[in-house]
Amino acid sequence: MQFGIFTVGDVTTDPTTGRTPTEHERIKATVEIAKLAEDIGLDVFATGEHHNPPFIASAPTTTLAYIGAQTKRIILSTATTLITTTDPVLIAENYAKLQHLTDGRVDLMMGRGNTGPVYPWFGKDIRQGINLAVENYALLHRLWREDVVNWEGRFRTALQGFTSTPRPLDGVPPFVWHGSIRSPEIAEQAAYYGDGFFHNHIFWPAGHTQQMVDLYRRRYEHYGHGAYDEAIVGLGGQFFMRKSSQDAVNEFRPYFDNAPVYGHGPSMEDFTEATPLTVGSPQQVLERTLGFRDYVGHYQRQMFLVDHAGLPLKTVLEQLDLLGEILPDLRKGMAEGRPANVPDAPTHASLVAAAGGPKDSTVYAEADSATGHRAEDADGVDEGIEGTA
Repeated sequence: MQFGIFTVGDVTTDPTTGRTPTEHERIKATVEIAKLAEDIGLDVFATGEHHNPPFIASAPTTTLAYIGAQTKRIILSTATTLITTTDPVLIAENYAKLQHLTDGRVDLMMGRGNTGPVYPWFGKDIRQGINLAVENYALLHRLWREDVVNWEGRFRTALQGFTSTPRPLDGVPPFVWHGSIRSPEIAEQAAYYGDGFFHNHIFWPAGHTQQMVDLYRRRYEHYGHGAYDEAIVGLGGQFFMRKSSQDAVNEFRPYFDNAPVYGHGPSMEDFTEATPLTVGSPQQVLERTLGFRDYVGHYQRQMFLVDHAGLPLKTVLEQLDLLGEILPDLRKGMAEGRPANVPDAPTHASLVAAAGGPKDSTVYAEADSATGHRAEDADGVDEGIEGTA
């Protein structure tokens, strides 16, 4: 069982002070949060992907590579990789490169995001969102598994004899989760490929989460990847903790009431009753989290959102310290009653072992197929800096 945190990278005014952090402060805070996540023993740090204010979550590979250089163990993931609006060739290249730089500590969560205008910003039609997700991932899946790809689809130019570089580390692509809140087509896609399915599990009631996970598990079994309870499931979650539950309620209330997503709506009490948000003591967070298995079964990854709604960095780091205190009990509790056939969360090491061991996947080419010149013959070829004398 893996535990981790994710960020959406929002730049939000602190309602208790009226201060809004700068982009620079928020970006640097993200790094500090990730480093503490490793220090307290968490397994995963993930960042979302947004391309508009008030977020700083663009260029996720840059952020994750920088964090990767300052950490040693924690898995670096995306909370959303926009498979709809990002070219699959670019995704293949960027995350394979990140895989090499971090010695395999990388996986991805594919998603459509929740910002509608992002589609025209990148030349796409939001009405084709599901079709884009299906076609683009089909291409990405091939780019990581075939050295030479010939491909033609609806939404991008065709590829002829294309090799994505660098090739995946050890011949094994990063593990992929498909994230969705409400789209059964995405649960179906995850099941078809035998990939992981991640349910956001923040804004929706338990019954909805149960339905989506159940669909994925049934279809995973249908496609022959394993038994119903062997499917790879991840959940989101959200909490605010203090030693005293009443202190937690009092401190978090102004943040909840003014949060950009759910502020000025249902009361915090109604929201915590209807959704997995837990505001209270560490023991309450522990018990509520362990209860998620009651409606999704045993699963592989639990992620928490902790740095949103204008919470200052100091408070976020305190939340992580409290999470670290209950982490051993979370691990112990999740292990209790876990059937032997339920797999662990995939890691690079486990995927390499399942593939029969590491292999050098480098494609050693004799010539540059685009220009017809070998690198050593490039002197004098007008190809920018690399081709100048």
